[in-house]
Order: sequence, then structure tokens, then C-alpha cells
Amino acid sequence: MLILLPPSEGKAQPEKGKKLNLSQLLFASELTGIRERVMPASVDVSKSRPAHEIYTGVLYQSLGWSTLSQAAQKRGVKSIVIISAVFGVLRITDLIPTYKAKIKAVLWQKAITPLLDERNDDLIIDCRSSTYSAVWKPDPKKTVAVRVFQIKNGKRSVITHMSKKYRGELTRLLLKQGTSPRTPREVQKIASKEFACEFHKSDGKLPAYLDLLIYLG
Repeated sequence: MLILLPPSEGKAQPEKGKKLNLSQLLFASELTGIRERVMPASVDVSKSRPAHEIYTGVLYQSLGWSTLSQAAQKRGVKSIVIISAVFGVLRITDLIPTYKAKIKAVLWQKAITPLLDERNDDLIIDCRSSTYSAVWKPDPKKTVAVRVFQIKNGKRSVITHMSKKYRGELTRLLLKQGTSPRTPREVQKIASKEFACEFHKSDGKLPAYLDLLIYLG
């Protein structure tokens, strides 16, 4: 299982931390050169903290990393990959500084695609926003993309910002399972424990879609 997450626009400003060590980040040997080139000069590399502490947006608040069990965290370290404008891809525990940058999707796409393709995960759960989805296009036949809709007065509409909250809740739910799902249908089965949802299977060209339905009023 591979869970793809976006970063967070909101970021912590740590008062202390460790010095950034690019050699310890995910895919260090392949990506360090690019990371050095795209990192803004204004970044304070002396105050690096785990990514789950730096990213403070609603997705990561809902994920609630620090309150997960050790088993769930171990599963998360193995399964979660965060797409980042400065670092390309990250583990959720990688130590990074606070930064502000817009992603250069074409640059990172060329570098990241072969690396993530080689992981050969049997299931990819795509919780990225559109800004970051262009960086890597996983095999649609084994991918389930998560969408969020609100239902109000019988009408369905797309949830934008707060969709991150529900994607964070789904990620937490998946990590808490004793056994990781192996197919898109199994993701739907797990999601249905806490969400009203719909499933649309892949047609071979597009991924499967798991639609979380949030009823309002």
C-alpha cells in the first residue's frame, strides 16, 4: 500500500530542531542534487523537524500522527509518501525545515516517476490535490483516487479546502487497520466504516474513484 499525500500550506515555525541532512531523506542518492537547486535561500536549515510536525494543515491535524499507535505509525512510515515542492517526495518522519515554494511539476515529474514506478506497490491510494497530482501518474489499474463531495438539500457539490480534513481522516483509518488493504475495493470497505461513500471502478485508463460523501443539513 502506498498513500500519496500533498504537503500543507500551513507550516510550523519551530524554535529549535536539527540541521537539515539531505542524505537522510527519501531517495537521497537520486534527488539530493535537485533538492539543493530548488531550495529557497531563505530557508533556515538549522531548525528541521519531522514532516508531520512541520505540516500543520487540516489534513495533518485530522491524521493526528502523534496519537496513532506504534503499529499504525510503523505502517505509515512504510506507506505514506508526501509530494513536496522543495524535496520532491518525503517520508512522513523525514526531518525538514519550514519552507515556502511553488512546485515545479515538470522538473519533479522527470525525477520522481522512475523512482515511484520502481516501488511497484500493489495498491496506490491517491489523496493528493490537483496541484501535486501532475508530479506522478501511477498505474490506474491499481490506483484509487479519493474525492470528497458534500450533499446539501439533496444537491452534490465538490468540497475544496475541507476535503483535506476528510482525506486525513481516511488516511488515519487506513493506518489503524490490522491489515493493509490490497485492492481499491478493500479501501472502499474500510472507508465505509466511517463514511458514506461511493466506488467507481477503473476503466483501465483512469483510476478507480472513492467518493466520500459528507451530508450537511
